[in-house]
Amino acid sequence: MYGNSRTVRSSQAHVHPRLAHEVSRHCATPWRAPSSPHVEAAADAIVAALAQRPLLLDSGCGDGSSTLVLARLHPAHLSVGVDRSAARLAARRDGDGAMFVRTDLPRLWQALRARGVRVDRHFLLYPNPSPKPAQRLRRWHFHPAFADLLALGGELEMRSNWKIYGEEFAAALAVAGHVPELDAVPEGEALTPFERKYRASAHALWRVRATLTAPRCRS
Repeated sequence: MYGNSRTVRSSQAHVHPRLAHEVSRHCATPWRAPSSPHVEAAADAIVAALAQRPLLLDSGCGDGSSTLVLARLHPAHLSVGVDRSAARLAARRDGDGAMFVRTDLPRLWQALRARGVRVDRHFLLYPNPSPKPAQRLRRWHFHPAFADLLALGGELEMRSNWKIYGEEFAAALAVAGHVPELDAVPEGEALTPFERKYRASAHALWRVRATLTAPRCRS
């Protein structure tokens, strides 16, 4: 939902007042969602493919374009793009440092965490902002798997074209005990087709970065 000001339109003007409470609750209470053979097989495939390489995770990779860009920018890593849509990933094949996995993302985070996997670099590029205040539970930082995401560690970067999403994501990281940095996405190669489209439409683009050196949530 976009307005004439080339930004996301929402009745929410500030960080949601439930953020700190819900992030703290998720950090204190383990998420015990049932897994599935599909998720477990995806996690095992990633572990088998690592072969001593550091892991770069492109969570919610869409059509996989961003994974290919990231694989080229970080050739020493295994760059894994994850999306739940078979249609979006239909044209992608593993190779050139990139691997594509279709599965349920939050349960994959949980399965990787259970296997002791550590992510070296983690990207969340332009998740759906779900801008209505009542849609807050669709945002990653309100999801109970947020603690699993953080426990995977590494250099985390989230990008959004809605500043409030960035402010909330940064605030959620701070509640969980990390030190986030929120700033504008710098000029340079677009990582995703959405980023390219937003730039062409003169959207302001934001990124949140943090070094997840050790698990801070107690779950």
